[in-house]
Amino acid sequence: MLKNMLKATVFATTMAVAAGAFYSPAFAESVYNRGTAAESESVDPHKTSTVYEANVLRDLFQGLVMQDQKANLIPGAAESWTVSDDGTVYTFKLRKDGMWSDGSPVTADDFVYAFHRLEDPATGAEYASMLYPVKGAEDVNTKKGKPEDMGVKAIDANTLEVTLKAPTPYFLEMLTHQATYPVSKASIEKLGADWIKPGKLVSNGAYTLAEWVPNDHMKLVKNPKFWDAATVKFDVVNYIPTEDRSSAMKRFEAGELDSYDDLPTEQLADLKTKFGDQIHVGPYLGTYYYAIKTDKAPWNNPELRTAISMAIDRDFIAEKVWQNSMLPGYSMVPPGIEGYTPAMAKYADMPQIDREDAAKKILEKLGYTPEHPLKMEIRYNTSENHKNTAVAIQEQLKPLGVDVTLLNTDTKTHYSFLEQKGDYDVARAAWIADYKDPETFLGISRKASGNNYSNYNSPAYEAAMDKAAAAGGKPEERMKELSEAERILVDDVGQIPLLYYSYHDIVSSKLHGFVDNVMDIHPSRFVSKD
Repeated sequence: MLKNMLKATVFATTMAVAAGAFYSPAFAESVYNRGTAAESESVDPHKTSTVYEANVLRDLFQGLVMQDQKANLIPGAAESWTVSDDGTVYTFKLRKDGMWSDGSPVTADDFVYAFHRLEDPATGAEYASMLYPVKGAEDVNTKKGKPEDMGVKAIDANTLEVTLKAPTPYFLEMLTHQATYPVSKASIEKLGADWIKPGKLVSNGAYTLAEWVPNDHMKLVKNPKFWDAATVKFDVVNYIPTEDRSSAMKRFEAGELDSYDDLPTEQLADLKTKFGDQIHVGPYLGTYYYAIKTDKAPWNNPELRTAISMAIDRDFIAEKVWQNSMLPGYSMVPPGIEGYTPAMAKYADMPQIDREDAAKKILEKLGYTPEHPLKMEIRYNTSENHKNTAVAIQEQLKPLGVDVTLLNTDTKTHYSFLEQKGDYDVARAAWIADYKDPETFLGISRKASGNNYSNYNSPAYEAAMDKAAAAGGKPEERMKELSEAERILVDDVGQIPLLYYSYHDIVSSKLHGFVDNVMDIHPSRFVSKD
Protein backbone atom coordinates (compact mmCIF):
# COMPACT_ATOMS: atom_id res chain seq x y z
CA MET A 1 0.00 0.00 0.00
CA LEU A 2 2.78 2.40 0.95
CA LYS A 3 4.69 1.68 -2.24
CA ASN A 4 1.70 2.74 -4.32
CA MET A 5 1.09 5.74 -2.11
CA LEU A 6 4.62 7.00 -2.55
CA LYS A 7 4.48 7.40 -6.31
CA ALA A 8 4.72 11.01 -7.32
CA THR A 9 1.37 10.93 -9.07
CA VAL A 10 -1.65 8.74 -8.57
CA PHE A 11 -5.08 8.74 -10.16
CA ALA A 12 -8.04 9.40 -7.94
CA THR A 13 -10.56 6.77 -8.79
CA THR A 14 -12.66 6.87 -5.65
CA MET A 15 -14.17 9.42 -3.41
CA ALA A 16 -11.77 10.37 -0.59
CA VAL A 17 -13.52 10.05 2.73
CA ALA A 18 -11.93 12.85 4.73
CA ALA A 19 -14.38 15.30 6.24
CA GLY A 20 -16.36 15.33 3.03
CA ALA A 21 -13.46 15.92 0.63
CA PHE A 22 -14.19 14.78 -2.97
CA TYR A 23 -11.84 14.25 -5.87
CA SER A 24 -12.81 13.82 -9.48
CA PRO A 25 -11.41 10.69 -11.17
CA ALA A 26 -10.93 12.77 -14.31
CA PHE A 27 -7.80 14.45 -12.95
CA ALA A 28 -4.50 13.26 -11.51
CA GLU A 29 -3.86 14.14 -7.90
CA SER A 30 -0.93 16.36 -7.01
CA VAL A 31 0.96 14.66 -4.17
CA TYR A 32 3.63 15.95 -1.78
CA ASN A 33 5.55 13.16 0.00
CA ARG A 34 6.93 15.04 2.98
CA GLY A 35 9.56 13.16 4.99
CA THR A 36 9.78 13.85 8.71
CA ALA A 37 12.35 12.70 11.23
CA ALA A 38 9.80 11.65 13.84
CA GLU A 39 6.26 10.39 14.31
CA SER A 40 3.62 12.74 15.72
CA GLU A 41 2.12 11.83 19.09
CA SER A 42 -1.21 13.51 18.42
CA VAL A 43 -3.08 15.91 16.15
CA ASP A 44 -4.84 17.57 19.07
CA PRO A 45 -3.39 21.11 19.05
CA HIS A 46 -3.58 21.27 22.84
CA LYS A 47 -1.68 18.02 23.40
CA THR A 48 1.37 18.42 21.21
CA SER A 49 4.80 19.93 21.73
CA THR A 50 7.29 18.97 18.99
CA VAL A 51 8.30 20.64 15.75
CA TYR A 52 7.21 17.52 13.86
CA GLU A 53 3.68 17.88 15.19
CA ALA A 54 3.70 21.63 14.57
CA ASN A 55 4.36 21.05 10.86
CA VAL A 56 1.35 18.74 10.58
CA LEU A 57 -0.96 20.96 12.63
CA ARG A 58 0.03 24.00 10.58
CA ASP A 59 -1.50 22.17 7.59
CA LEU A 60 -4.61 20.96 9.40
CA PHE A 61 -5.56 24.05 11.42
CA GLN A 62 -5.37 27.82 11.21
CA GLY A 63 -4.94 30.16 14.14
CA LEU A 64 -5.97 33.78 14.34
CA VAL A 65 -2.70 34.68 12.62
CA MET A 66 -0.28 32.45 10.71
CA GLN A 67 3.08 32.54 8.95
CA ASP A 68 3.80 32.62 5.25
CA GLN A 69 6.56 30.72 3.45
CA LYS A 70 9.12 33.24 4.73
CA ALA A 71 7.87 32.92 8.34
CA ASN A 72 6.40 36.42 8.20
CA LEU A 73 3.18 37.12 10.06
CA ILE A 74 0.02 37.02 7.93
CA PRO A 75 -3.73 36.98 8.69
CA GLY A 76 -5.16 33.56 9.44
CA ALA A 77 -8.65 32.86 10.75
CA ALA A 78 -8.73 36.57 11.59
CA GLU A 79 -8.63 38.88 8.59
CA SER A 80 -7.67 41.93 10.68
CA TRP A 81 -7.06 43.11 14.24
CA THR A 82 -6.61 46.26 16.30
CA VAL A 83 -4.66 46.89 19.51
CA SER A 84 -5.59 49.31 22.27
CA ASP A 85 -3.30 52.27 22.97
CA ASP A 86 -1.98 50.64 26.14
CA GLY A 87 -1.17 47.39 24.27
CA THR A 88 -3.37 45.15 26.42
CA VAL A 89 -6.57 44.67 24.41
CA TYR A 90 -6.55 42.92 21.03
CA THR A 91 -9.71 42.86 18.94
CA PHE A 92 -9.76 40.32 16.11
CA LYS A 93 -12.18 40.34 13.18
CA LEU A 94 -12.71 36.79 11.95
CA ARG A 95 -13.24 35.95 8.29
CA LYS A 96 -16.90 35.63 7.40
CA ASP A 97 -15.94 32.91 4.89
CA GLY A 98 -13.95 30.95 7.48
CA MET A 99 -15.37 27.44 7.83
CA TRP A 100 -14.66 24.16 9.53
CA SER A 101 -14.15 21.19 7.24
CA ASP A 102 -17.69 20.05 8.04
CA GLY A 103 -19.07 23.28 6.55
CA SER A 104 -19.97 25.02 9.82
CA PRO A 105 -18.66 28.56 10.39
CA VAL A 106 -15.56 29.28 12.47
CA THR A 107 -16.70 31.74 15.13
CA ALA A 108 -15.26 33.76 17.97
CA ASP A 109 -16.87 31.29 20.37
CA ASP A 110 -14.66 28.55 18.91
CA PHE A 111 -11.58 30.48 20.03
CA VAL A 112 -13.06 31.19 23.45
CA TYR A 113 -13.73 27.47 23.85
CA ALA A 114 -10.22 26.55 22.62
CA PHE A 115 -8.48 29.03 24.94
CA HIS A 116 -10.52 27.78 27.89
CA ARG A 117 -9.72 24.17 26.97
CA LEU A 118 -5.99 24.90 26.74
CA GLU A 119 -6.01 26.31 30.29
CA ASP A 120 -8.30 23.64 31.75
CA PRO A 121 -6.04 21.55 34.05
CA ALA A 122 -7.97 18.45 32.95
CA THR A 123 -6.62 18.91 29.42
CA GLY A 124 -3.06 18.50 30.64
CA ALA A 125 -1.75 20.86 27.97
CA GLU A 126 2.03 21.11 28.00
CA TYR A 127 1.75 24.56 26.45
CA ALA A 128 -0.89 25.95 28.82
CA SER A 129 1.63 28.51 30.07
CA MET A 130 1.81 30.01 26.59
CA LEU A 131 -1.44 31.87 27.21
CA TYR A 132 -0.42 33.10 30.67
CA PRO A 133 -0.08 36.67 29.33
CA VAL A 134 -3.88 36.58 28.91
CA LYS A 135 -5.72 37.99 31.90
CA GLY A 136 -6.90 35.20 34.19
CA ALA A 137 -5.40 32.35 32.14
CA GLU A 138 -2.80 31.30 34.72
CA ASP A 139 -5.44 31.37 37.46
CA VAL A 140 -7.60 28.97 35.48
CA ASN A 141 -4.71 26.63 34.78
CA THR A 142 -3.64 26.61 38.44
CA LYS A 143 -7.23 26.13 39.68
CA LYS A 144 -7.41 29.59 41.23
CA GLY A 145 -9.90 31.09 38.79
CA LYS A 146 -12.85 30.36 36.54
CA PRO A 147 -12.75 30.15 32.72
CA GLU A 148 -15.43 32.82 32.39
CA ASP A 149 -13.08 35.27 34.14
CA MET A 150 -10.37 34.85 31.50
CA GLY A 151 -9.67 37.84 29.29
CA VAL A 152 -11.13 36.24 26.16
CA LYS A 153 -14.60 37.21 24.98
CA ALA A 154 -16.76 36.78 21.89
CA ILE A 155 -18.22 40.22 21.15
CA ASP A 156 -20.21 38.67 18.32
CA ALA A 157 -19.82 35.70 15.98
CA ASN A 158 -16.97 37.36 14.07
CA THR A 159 -15.35 39.52 16.76
CA LEU A 160 -12.97 38.19 19.43
CA GLU A 161 -11.56 40.36 22.20
CA VAL A 162 -8.48 39.26 24.13
CA THR A 163 -7.29 41.20 27.19
CA LEU A 164 -3.72 40.78 28.45
CA LYS A 165 -2.32 41.30 31.94
CA ALA A 166 0.35 43.62 30.54
CA PRO A 167 1.70 44.65 27.13
CA THR A 168 3.22 41.56 25.48
CA PRO A 169 5.25 42.44 22.37
CA TYR A 170 5.38 38.87 21.06
CA PHE A 171 1.65 38.15 21.52
CA LEU A 172 0.72 38.14 17.83
CA GLU A 173 3.65 35.89 16.90
CA MET A 174 2.70 33.62 19.78
CA LEU A 175 -0.71 33.11 18.20
CA THR A 176 0.89 31.28 15.27
CA HIS A 177 1.65 28.38 17.63
CA GLN A 178 -0.54 25.29 17.47
CA ALA A 179 -1.50 25.57 21.15
CA THR A 180 -3.59 28.62 20.27
CA TYR A 181 -5.42 27.05 17.32
CA PRO A 182 -9.21 26.67 17.52
CA VAL A 183 -10.87 23.29 17.95
CA SER A 184 -14.44 22.30 17.16
CA LYS A 185 -16.49 22.17 20.35
CA ALA A 186 -19.35 20.39 18.58
CA SER A 187 -17.04 17.67 17.30
CA ILE A 188 -15.33 17.12 20.65
CA GLU A 189 -18.62 16.97 22.54
CA LYS A 190 -20.07 14.54 20.01
CA LEU A 191 -17.10 12.21 19.53
CA GLY A 192 -15.08 12.54 22.73
CA ALA A 193 -11.57 11.12 22.37
CA ASP A 194 -12.38 9.94 18.82
CA TRP A 195 -12.59 13.49 17.49
CA ILE A 196 -8.97 13.37 16.29
CA LYS A 197 -9.32 10.16 14.27
CA PRO A 198 -8.82 10.16 10.48
CA GLY A 199 -12.03 10.90 8.62
CA LYS A 200 -13.54 12.37 11.80
CA LEU A 201 -11.20 15.24 12.60
CA VAL A 202 -12.93 18.56 11.94
CA SER A 203 -10.30 21.19 11.18
CA ASN A 204 -10.18 24.67 9.66
CA GLY A 205 -6.88 24.56 7.77
CA ALA A 206 -5.87 23.87 4.19
CA TYR A 207 -6.00 20.09 4.72
CA THR A 208 -7.97 17.42 6.54
CA LEU A 209 -6.77 14.14 8.02
CA ALA A 210 -7.63 11.13 5.81
CA GLU A 211 -5.34 8.34 7.04
CA TRP A 212 -2.86 7.70 9.83
CA VAL A 213 -0.88 4.48 9.90
CA PRO A 214 1.55 4.85 12.84
CA ASN A 215 5.22 4.71 11.86
CA ASP A 216 4.22 4.48 8.19
CA HIS A 217 2.43 7.58 6.96
CA MET A 218 -0.11 10.25 7.70
CA LYS A 219 -2.25 11.27 4.71
CA LEU A 220 -3.70 14.78 4.52
CA VAL A 221 -6.12 15.76 1.75
CA LYS A 222 -7.03 19.20 0.50
CA ASN A 223 -9.88 20.81 2.42
CA PRO A 224 -12.43 22.20 -0.08
CA LYS A 225 -14.03 24.26 2.72
CA PHE A 226 -10.82 26.19 3.41
CA TRP A 227 -11.35 29.87 2.66
CA ASP A 228 -8.28 30.02 0.41
CA ALA A 229 -8.59 26.53 -1.14
CA ALA A 230 -8.25 27.89 -4.66
CA THR A 231 -4.55 28.68 -4.07
CA VAL A 232 -3.67 25.33 -2.43
CA LYS A 233 -1.69 23.32 -4.99
CA PHE A 234 -1.41 19.82 -3.48
CA ASP A 235 -4.40 17.51 -3.32
CA VAL A 236 -2.53 15.20 -0.96
CA VAL A 237 0.28 15.68 1.54
CA ASN A 238 1.78 12.48 2.95
CA TYR A 239 3.83 12.90 6.12
CA ILE A 240 6.24 9.97 6.15
CA PRO A 241 8.22 9.43 9.39
CA THR A 242 11.77 8.10 8.92
CA GLU A 243 13.93 8.37 12.03
CA ASP A 244 16.99 6.86 10.38
CA ARG A 245 18.51 9.81 8.54
CA SER A 246 20.64 7.66 6.23
CA SER A 247 17.58 5.67 5.18
CA ALA A 248 15.77 8.93 4.50
CA MET A 249 18.56 9.98 2.12
CA LYS A 250 18.13 6.74 0.18
CA ARG A 251 14.37 7.24 0.01
CA PHE A 252 14.89 10.79 -1.25
CA GLU A 253 17.32 9.59 -3.91
CA ALA A 254 14.79 6.94 -4.98
CA GLY A 255 12.12 9.61 -5.37
CA GLU A 256 10.03 8.31 -2.46
CA LEU A 257 10.40 11.57 -0.55
CA ASP A 258 10.11 15.10 -1.98
CA SER A 259 11.70 16.67 1.09
CA TYR A 260 13.07 15.66 4.49
CA ASP A 261 13.59 17.83 7.56
CA ASP A 262 17.01 16.61 8.75
CA LEU A 263 20.31 15.21 7.49
CA PRO A 264 22.92 12.75 8.78
CA THR A 265 25.48 15.50 9.32
CA GLU A 266 28.47 13.15 9.31
CA GLN A 267 27.65 12.68 5.61
CA LEU A 268 27.11 16.37 4.91
CA ALA A 269 30.09 16.88 2.59
CA ASP A 270 29.16 13.86 0.48
CA LEU A 271 25.50 14.84 0.44
CA LYS A 272 26.36 18.31 -0.86
CA THR A 273 28.44 16.73 -3.61
CA LYS A 274 25.70 14.29 -4.57
CA PHE A 275 22.61 16.51 -4.23
CA GLY A 276 24.02 20.02 -4.75
CA ASP A 277 21.50 22.83 -4.22
CA GLN A 278 18.91 20.36 -2.96
CA ILE A 279 20.77 20.46 0.37
CA HIS A 280 19.55 23.43 2.42
CA VAL A 281 21.63 24.49 5.44
CA GLY A 282 21.33 27.88 7.14
CA PRO A 283 20.75 29.76 10.43
CA TYR A 284 17.84 28.49 12.48
CA LEU A 285 16.47 30.04 15.65
CA GLY A 286 17.00 27.09 17.96
CA THR A 287 19.15 25.78 20.81
CA TYR A 288 20.35 22.18 21.21
CA TYR A 289 20.76 21.51 24.92
CA TYR A 290 20.91 18.86 27.60
CA ALA A 291 18.25 18.96 30.29
CA ILE A 292 19.76 18.06 33.65
CA LYS A 293 17.61 16.91 36.58
CA THR A 294 18.11 19.84 38.95
CA ASP A 295 15.86 18.42 41.67
CA LYS A 296 17.67 15.07 41.97
CA ALA A 297 20.89 14.38 43.85
CA PRO A 298 23.68 14.83 42.95
CA TRP A 299 22.49 17.01 40.07
CA ASN A 300 20.81 19.45 42.45
CA ASN A 301 24.30 20.83 43.11
CA PRO A 302 24.91 23.83 40.77
CA GLU A 303 28.66 23.40 41.22
CA LEU A 304 28.51 19.87 39.83
CA ARG A 305 26.31 20.98 36.92
CA THR A 306 28.83 23.72 36.17
CA ALA A 307 31.71 21.23 36.10
CA ILE A 308 29.89 18.97 33.64
CA SER A 309 28.99 21.89 31.39
CA MET A 310 32.53 23.34 31.45
CA ALA A 311 34.10 20.03 30.53
CA ILE A 312 32.11 19.57 27.33
CA ASP A 313 34.11 20.58 24.25
CA ARG A 314 31.44 22.25 22.14
CA ASP A 315 33.87 23.30 19.43
CA PHE A 316 34.79 19.65 18.81
CA ILE A 317 31.13 18.60 18.70
CA ALA A 318 30.18 21.41 16.31
CA GLU A 319 33.11 20.75 13.98
CA LYS A 320 33.52 16.97 14.06
CA VAL A 321 30.07 15.65 14.86
CA TRP A 322 27.95 18.26 13.12
CA GLN A 323 30.43 19.15 10.36
CA ASN A 324 30.16 22.87 11.19
CA SER A 325 26.44 22.82 10.46
CA MET A 326 25.87 23.89 14.09
CA LEU A 327 27.60 26.52 16.23
CA PRO A 328 28.95 26.08 19.79
CA GLY A 329 26.32 27.35 22.24
CA TYR A 330 26.81 28.92 25.66
CA SER A 331 23.41 30.55 26.23
CA MET A 332 19.82 29.33 26.13
CA VAL A 333 18.80 32.15 23.79
CA PRO A 334 20.62 31.87 20.46
CA PRO A 335 21.98 34.92 18.68
CA GLY A 336 19.81 36.53 16.02
CA ILE A 337 16.92 38.09 17.94
CA GLU A 338 16.85 41.80 17.23
CA GLY A 339 17.59 43.99 20.24
CA TYR A 340 18.68 41.15 22.51
CA THR A 341 22.13 40.21 23.83
CA PRO A 342 22.26 36.61 25.11
CA ALA A 343 23.85 35.97 28.52
CA MET A 344 26.78 33.66 27.78
CA ALA A 345 28.33 31.22 30.27
CA LYS A 346 31.21 32.97 32.04
CA TYR A 347 33.66 30.32 30.85
CA ALA A 348 32.70 30.70 27.18
CA ASP A 349 35.94 32.51 26.33
CA MET A 350 38.23 30.23 28.35
CA PRO A 351 40.53 27.86 26.42
CA GLN A 352 39.09 24.34 26.52
CA ILE A 353 42.07 22.93 28.40
CA ASP A 354 41.58 25.52 31.16
CA ARG A 355 37.89 24.66 31.37
CA GLU A 356 38.73 20.98 31.76
CA ASP A 357 41.25 21.74 34.51
CA ALA A 358 38.68 23.83 36.38
CA ALA A 359 36.02 21.14 35.95
CA LYS A 360 38.43 18.46 37.20
CA LYS A 361 39.15 20.44 40.38
CA ILE A 362 35.44 20.80 41.11
CA LEU A 363 34.83 17.11 40.56
CA GLU A 364 37.77 16.14 42.79
CA LYS A 365 36.50 18.47 45.51
CA LEU A 366 33.13 16.70 45.30
CA GLY A 367 34.83 13.31 45.54
CA TYR A 368 34.70 12.19 41.91
CA THR A 369 37.82 10.81 40.23
CA PRO A 370 38.57 8.09 37.63
CA GLU A 371 39.00 5.72 40.57
CA HIS A 372 35.70 6.82 42.14
CA PRO A 373 33.70 7.97 39.13
CA LEU A 374 30.44 9.89 39.00
CA LYS A 375 27.74 7.79 37.32
CA MET A 376 25.82 9.71 34.67
CA GLU A 377 23.26 8.50 32.15
CA ILE A 378 22.52 10.45 28.97
CA ARG A 379 19.15 9.78 27.34
CA TYR A 380 18.68 10.73 23.70
CA ASN A 381 16.14 10.19 20.95
CA THR A 382 16.93 8.16 17.83
CA SER A 383 19.26 9.96 15.44
CA GLU A 384 22.79 9.33 14.28
CA ASN A 385 23.52 12.97 15.10
CA HIS A 386 22.25 12.72 18.69
CA LYS A 387 24.07 9.43 19.24
CA ASN A 388 27.36 10.81 17.96
CA THR A 389 26.96 13.89 20.16
CA ALA A 390 26.36 11.74 23.25
CA VAL A 391 29.30 9.44 22.43
CA ALA A 392 31.61 12.46 22.05
CA ILE A 393 30.53 13.81 25.44
CA GLN A 394 30.96 10.36 26.97
CA GLU A 395 34.59 10.31 25.79
CA GLN A 396 35.24 13.90 26.90
CA LEU A 397 34.01 13.32 30.46
CA LYS A 398 35.64 9.93 31.07
CA PRO A 399 39.19 11.21 31.88
CA LEU A 400 37.68 13.58 34.46
CA GLY A 401 36.07 10.80 36.48
CA VAL A 402 32.60 10.71 34.95
CA ASP A 403 31.31 7.28 33.89
CA VAL A 404 28.68 7.99 31.22
CA THR A 405 26.17 5.44 29.97
CA LEU A 406 23.83 6.04 27.04
CA LEU A 407 20.14 5.25 26.66
CA ASN A 408 18.38 5.61 23.32
CA THR A 409 14.63 5.56 22.64
CA ASP A 410 12.51 6.67 19.70
CA THR A 411 11.50 10.34 19.62
CA LYS A 412 7.90 9.76 20.71
CA THR A 413 8.95 7.70 23.73
CA HIS A 414 11.79 10.07 24.60
CA TYR A 415 9.70 13.22 24.79
CA SER A 416 6.77 11.45 26.43
CA PHE A 417 9.17 10.38 29.19
CA LEU A 418 10.47 13.91 29.65
CA GLU A 419 6.99 15.43 29.62
CA GLN A 420 5.91 13.02 32.34
CA LYS A 421 8.85 14.18 34.46
CA GLY A 422 10.47 10.75 34.46
CA ASP A 423 13.53 9.91 36.55
CA TYR A 424 16.78 10.52 34.67
CA ASP A 425 20.15 12.28 34.94
CA VAL A 426 20.74 14.11 31.68
CA ALA A 427 18.61 14.11 28.54
CA ARG A 428 19.02 15.48 25.06
CA ALA A 429 16.51 18.22 24.25
CA ALA A 430 16.11 21.14 21.90
CA TRP A 431 14.09 24.29 21.73
CA ILE A 432 13.08 25.87 18.46
CA ALA A 433 11.60 29.36 18.63
CA ASP A 434 7.82 29.42 18.81
CA TYR A 435 8.12 33.14 18.06
CA LYS A 436 10.99 35.56 17.49
CA ASP A 437 11.47 36.67 21.09
CA PRO A 438 13.84 35.62 23.92
CA GLU A 439 10.89 34.66 26.10
CA THR A 440 10.24 31.53 24.04
CA PHE A 441 13.67 30.18 25.08
CA LEU A 442 13.57 31.44 28.67
CA GLY A 443 9.97 30.54 29.44
CA ILE A 444 10.68 26.79 29.24
CA SER A 445 12.79 27.00 32.42
CA ARG A 446 10.04 28.53 34.52
CA LYS A 447 8.63 26.26 37.22
CA ALA A 448 5.12 26.27 35.72
CA SER A 449 6.23 25.32 32.20
CA GLY A 450 5.31 21.85 30.97
CA ASN A 451 8.53 21.99 28.94
CA ASN A 452 10.73 22.46 32.01
CA TYR A 453 12.18 18.96 31.77
CA SER A 454 14.95 19.82 34.26
CA ASN A 455 12.43 20.81 36.95
CA TYR A 456 14.53 23.94 37.42
CA ASN A 457 12.97 26.05 40.17
CA SER A 458 14.63 29.34 41.10
CA PRO A 459 12.73 32.11 42.94
CA ALA A 460 15.35 34.60 41.71
CA TYR A 461 14.77 33.53 38.11
CA GLU A 462 10.99 33.67 38.50
CA ALA A 463 11.22 37.18 39.94
CA ALA A 464 13.53 38.31 37.12
CA MET A 465 11.17 36.94 34.47
CA ASP A 466 8.20 38.63 36.16
CA LYS A 467 10.12 41.90 36.20
CA ALA A 468 10.83 41.57 32.47
CA ALA A 469 7.15 40.88 31.78
CA ALA A 470 6.17 44.00 33.72
CA ALA A 471 8.42 46.03 31.41
CA GLY A 472 6.48 44.84 28.34
CA GLY A 473 5.61 48.37 27.27
CA LYS A 474 9.28 49.43 27.25
CA PRO A 475 11.08 47.22 24.69
CA GLU A 476 14.68 48.16 25.53
CA GLU A 477 14.16 47.81 29.26
CA ARG A 478 12.36 44.50 28.75
CA MET A 479 15.23 43.05 26.70
CA LYS A 480 17.71 44.11 29.38
CA GLU A 481 15.62 42.49 32.10
CA LEU A 482 15.31 39.28 30.08
CA SER A 483 19.08 39.16 29.63
CA GLU A 484 19.54 39.53 33.39
CA ALA A 485 17.08 36.69 33.94
CA GLU A 486 19.05 34.55 31.51
CA ARG A 487 22.21 35.35 33.45
CA ILE A 488 20.66 33.70 36.53
CA LEU A 489 19.63 30.63 34.52
CA VAL A 490 23.02 30.24 32.81
CA ASP A 491 25.02 30.72 36.02
CA ASP A 492 22.82 28.15 37.78
CA VAL A 493 23.19 25.77 34.81
CA GLY A 494 19.45 25.15 34.94
CA GLN A 495 19.95 23.61 31.49
CA ILE A 496 23.18 22.83 29.59
CA PRO A 497 23.18 24.66 26.24
CA LEU A 498 25.45 22.92 23.75
CA LEU A 499 24.83 24.19 20.22
CA TYR A 500 22.93 26.75 18.21
CA TYR A 501 20.94 25.19 15.44
CA SER A 502 21.01 25.52 11.73
CA TYR A 503 18.33 23.93 9.61
CA HIS A 504 19.35 20.86 7.59
CA ASP A 505 16.77 20.11 4.90
CA ILE A 506 16.92 18.20 1.67
CA VAL A 507 14.41 19.53 -0.86
CA SER A 508 13.69 18.28 -4.35
CA SER A 509 14.47 20.74 -7.11
CA LYS A 510 10.94 20.03 -8.35
CA LEU A 511 9.43 21.76 -5.31
CA HIS A 512 8.60 25.46 -5.37
CA GLY A 513 7.59 27.71 -2.48
CA PHE A 514 9.81 25.88 0.02
CA VAL A 515 11.61 29.05 1.16
CA ASP A 516 14.54 28.96 3.59
CA ASN A 517 13.89 30.97 6.78
CA VAL A 518 15.22 31.17 10.37
CA MET A 519 12.12 29.42 11.73
CA ASP A 520 12.37 26.55 9.20
CA ILE A 521 8.61 26.85 8.66
CA HIS A 522 7.20 25.57 5.37
CA PRO A 523 3.38 25.42 5.27
CA SER A 524 2.34 22.91 2.61
CA ARG A 525 -0.35 25.28 1.31
CA PHE A 526 2.39 27.48 -0.18
CA VAL A 527 4.41 24.66 -1.77
CA SER A 528 3.93 23.26 -5.28
CA LYS A 529 5.72 20.72 -7.48
CA ASP A 530 6.58 20.45 -11.16
